[in-house]
Amino acid sequence: MSRRRGLTQEDHELWSRVTRTATPLHKGARHPQPTLPPKPAAPPATRQPVETSFAPPAGLRIGAASGQGPRGHDFARSPADALTEQSLRMDHKTHKQLRRGKLRPEARLDLHGLTLAQAGPELASFILSCKSRGMRLVLVITGKGRSGDPGPLPTRPGALRHQVPHWLHRPPLSSAVQQVVPAHLRHGGAGAYYVYLRR
Repeated sequence: MSRRRGLTQEDHELWSRVTRTATPLHKGARHPQPTLPPKPAAPPATRQPVETSFAPPAGLRIGAASGQGPRGHDFARSPADALTEQSLRMDHKTHKQLRRGKLRPEARLDLHGLTLAQAGPELASFILSCKSRGMRLVLVITGKGRSGDPGPLPTRPGALRHQVPHWLHRPPLSSAVQQVVPAHLRHGGAGAYYVYLRR
Protein backbone atom coordinates (compact mmCIF):
# COMPACT_ATOMS: atom_id res chain seq x y z
CA MET A 1 0.00 0.00 0.00
CA SER A 2 1.56 3.22 -1.18
CA ARG A 3 1.65 6.21 1.07
CA ARG A 4 -0.25 9.23 -0.22
CA ARG A 5 1.78 12.38 -0.56
CA GLY A 6 0.99 15.98 -1.43
CA LEU A 7 1.65 17.61 -4.83
CA THR A 8 5.06 18.91 -5.68
CA GLN A 9 5.59 22.39 -7.08
CA GLU A 10 5.92 20.88 -10.57
CA ASP A 11 2.61 18.98 -10.18
CA HIS A 12 0.89 22.16 -9.05
CA GLU A 13 2.07 24.11 -12.12
CA LEU A 14 0.93 21.30 -14.42
CA TRP A 15 -2.49 21.19 -12.74
CA SER A 16 -2.86 24.97 -13.14
CA ARG A 17 -2.26 24.65 -16.91
CA VAL A 18 -4.85 21.88 -17.19
CA THR A 19 -7.50 23.84 -15.32
CA ARG A 20 -6.98 26.92 -17.48
CA THR A 21 -7.71 24.92 -20.67
CA ALA A 22 -10.46 22.64 -19.36
CA THR A 23 -14.17 23.33 -19.86
CA PRO A 24 -16.38 22.80 -16.81
CA LEU A 25 -19.23 20.25 -17.08
CA HIS A 26 -21.68 22.37 -15.17
CA LYS A 27 -22.00 26.10 -15.23
CA GLY A 28 -20.43 27.69 -12.18
CA ALA A 29 -18.54 24.57 -11.19
CA ARG A 30 -15.16 25.25 -9.76
CA HIS A 31 -12.10 23.17 -10.11
CA PRO A 32 -10.62 22.20 -6.78
CA GLN A 33 -7.34 23.86 -6.14
CA PRO A 34 -4.56 21.47 -5.24
CA THR A 35 -2.88 22.01 -1.97
CA LEU A 36 0.74 22.96 -2.07
CA PRO A 37 3.19 21.01 -0.01
CA PRO A 38 4.37 22.89 3.03
CA LYS A 39 7.44 24.95 2.39
CA PRO A 40 10.53 23.46 3.93
CA ALA A 41 11.31 25.06 7.22
CA ALA A 42 14.16 27.50 7.21
CA PRO A 43 17.30 26.12 8.78
CA PRO A 44 17.37 26.99 12.46
CA ALA A 45 19.43 29.99 13.31
CA THR A 46 22.57 29.35 15.28
CA ARG A 47 21.52 29.41 18.90
CA GLN A 48 23.46 31.58 21.23
CA PRO A 49 24.43 29.89 24.49
CA VAL A 50 22.01 30.79 27.26
CA GLU A 51 23.75 32.22 30.24
CA THR A 52 22.51 30.86 33.52
CA SER A 53 23.68 31.93 36.91
CA PHE A 54 23.80 29.66 39.93
CA ALA A 55 24.08 31.30 43.28
CA PRO A 56 25.28 28.88 45.99
CA PRO A 57 23.79 29.16 49.48
CA ALA A 58 25.22 31.91 51.66
CA GLY A 59 28.58 31.00 53.11
CA LEU A 60 29.25 28.23 50.58
CA ARG A 61 31.82 28.60 47.84
CA ILE A 62 31.65 26.17 44.93
CA GLY A 63 34.60 23.80 45.04
CA ALA A 64 35.46 24.70 48.62
CA ALA A 65 36.23 21.89 51.07
CA SER A 66 33.95 21.51 54.05
CA GLY A 67 36.92 21.52 56.40
CA GLN A 68 36.04 18.11 57.84
CA GLY A 69 37.97 14.96 57.15
CA PRO A 70 41.16 14.64 55.10
CA ARG A 71 39.45 15.70 51.86
CA GLY A 72 36.34 17.44 53.17
CA HIS A 73 34.12 14.35 52.79
CA ASP A 74 33.70 12.99 56.32
CA PHE A 75 30.38 14.48 57.47
CA ALA A 76 29.83 11.99 60.30
CA ARG A 77 30.54 13.04 63.87
CA SER A 78 33.86 11.92 65.26
CA PRO A 79 33.80 9.32 68.08
CA ALA A 80 35.00 12.00 70.52
CA ASP A 81 32.08 14.27 69.60
CA ALA A 82 29.58 11.42 70.01
CA LEU A 83 31.02 10.47 73.42
CA THR A 84 31.01 14.02 74.80
CA GLU A 85 27.31 14.32 73.87
CA GLN A 86 26.29 11.21 75.83
CA SER A 87 24.79 11.58 79.28
CA LEU A 88 27.13 11.46 82.27
CA ARG A 89 26.81 8.14 84.15
CA MET A 90 29.64 8.61 86.63
CA ASP A 91 30.57 11.01 89.42
CA HIS A 92 31.02 14.52 88.02
CA LYS A 93 34.23 15.18 89.99
CA THR A 94 35.80 11.89 88.90
CA HIS A 95 34.76 12.57 85.29
CA LYS A 96 36.43 15.99 85.39
CA GLN A 97 39.67 14.48 86.73
CA LEU A 98 39.47 11.77 84.09
CA ARG A 99 39.14 14.22 81.21
CA ARG A 100 42.13 16.18 82.50
CA GLY A 101 44.25 13.05 82.56
CA LYS A 102 44.64 13.18 86.35
CA LEU A 103 43.60 9.55 86.93
CA ARG A 104 45.92 6.69 86.13
CA PRO A 105 44.47 3.67 84.26
CA GLU A 106 44.90 0.36 86.09
CA ALA A 107 45.38 -1.63 82.88
CA ARG A 108 45.74 -0.98 79.17
CA LEU A 109 44.99 -2.76 75.92
CA ASP A 110 46.77 -1.81 72.70
CA LEU A 111 44.81 -2.77 69.57
CA HIS A 112 47.34 -1.34 67.10
CA GLY A 113 47.78 -3.51 64.01
CA LEU A 114 44.72 -5.70 64.64
CA THR A 115 41.86 -6.11 62.20
CA LEU A 116 38.28 -5.53 63.32
CA ALA A 117 37.75 -9.30 63.43
CA GLN A 118 40.75 -9.72 65.74
CA ALA A 119 40.14 -6.62 67.86
CA GLY A 120 36.54 -7.41 68.86
CA PRO A 121 37.29 -10.61 70.83
CA GLU A 122 40.47 -9.08 72.33
CA LEU A 123 38.50 -6.09 73.62
CA ALA A 124 35.72 -8.24 75.07
CA SER A 125 38.17 -10.54 76.85
CA PHE A 126 40.15 -7.59 78.25
CA ILE A 127 37.14 -5.63 79.55
CA LEU A 128 35.41 -8.63 81.15
CA SER A 129 38.69 -9.79 82.72
CA CYS A 130 39.38 -6.33 84.21
CA LYS A 131 35.82 -6.10 85.52
CA SER A 132 36.10 -9.51 87.21
CA ARG A 133 39.31 -8.34 88.92
CA GLY A 134 37.55 -5.28 90.38
CA MET A 135 39.29 -2.63 88.25
CA ARG A 136 37.52 0.69 87.64
CA LEU A 137 39.58 2.53 85.00
CA VAL A 138 41.27 0.98 81.98
CA LEU A 139 42.77 2.42 78.80
CA VAL A 140 42.02 1.08 75.32
CA ILE A 141 44.42 2.26 72.61
CA THR A 142 43.07 2.14 69.06
CA GLY A 143 45.43 4.52 67.27
CA LYS A 144 44.20 7.39 65.13
CA GLY A 145 44.24 5.30 61.97
CA ARG A 146 45.82 6.00 58.64
CA SER A 147 44.39 8.74 56.47
CA GLY A 148 41.69 7.65 54.07
CA ASP A 149 42.28 6.36 50.56
CA PRO A 150 42.80 9.38 48.25
CA GLY A 151 40.67 7.74 45.54
CA PRO A 152 37.44 9.14 44.11
CA LEU A 153 35.29 7.70 46.92
CA PRO A 154 36.01 8.84 50.47
CA THR A 155 36.99 6.26 53.04
CA ARG A 156 36.89 6.72 56.77
CA PRO A 157 40.28 6.54 58.49
CA GLY A 158 40.70 4.68 61.76
CA ALA A 159 38.16 1.87 61.63
CA LEU A 160 39.07 0.72 65.17
CA ARG A 161 38.81 4.25 66.55
CA HIS A 162 35.23 4.45 65.24
CA GLN A 163 34.18 0.89 66.09
CA VAL A 164 35.49 0.45 69.65
CA PRO A 165 32.98 2.88 71.29
CA HIS A 166 30.13 0.99 69.59
CA TRP A 167 31.38 -2.33 70.91
CA LEU A 168 31.72 -0.91 74.42
CA HIS A 169 28.09 0.23 74.41
CA ARG A 170 26.65 -3.11 73.22
CA PRO A 171 26.23 -6.44 75.02
CA PRO A 172 28.09 -8.17 76.50
CA LEU A 173 30.34 -5.18 77.31
CA SER A 174 27.60 -2.64 78.02
CA SER A 175 26.80 -4.38 81.31
CA ALA A 176 30.42 -3.91 82.46
CA VAL A 177 31.06 -0.40 81.12
CA GLN A 178 29.79 2.70 82.92
CA GLN A 179 31.38 5.46 80.81
CA VAL A 180 33.66 5.82 77.79
CA VAL A 181 35.70 9.03 77.52
CA PRO A 182 38.29 10.11 74.93
CA ALA A 183 41.74 9.89 76.52
CA HIS A 184 43.84 12.88 77.53
CA LEU A 185 46.89 13.66 75.36
CA ARG A 186 49.21 12.13 77.96
CA HIS A 187 47.44 8.78 77.49
CA GLY A 188 47.04 8.81 73.71
CA GLY A 189 44.58 11.61 72.95
CA ALA A 190 42.27 10.93 70.00
CA GLY A 191 43.82 7.49 69.51
CA ALA A 192 42.71 6.06 72.87
CA TYR A 193 39.73 5.80 75.24
CA TYR A 194 39.31 5.71 78.98
CA VAL A 195 36.83 2.99 79.92
CA TYR A 196 35.31 3.45 83.37
CA LEU A 197 33.91 0.13 84.62
CA ARG A 198 30.95 -0.53 86.86
CA ARG A 199 31.45 -1.88 90.38
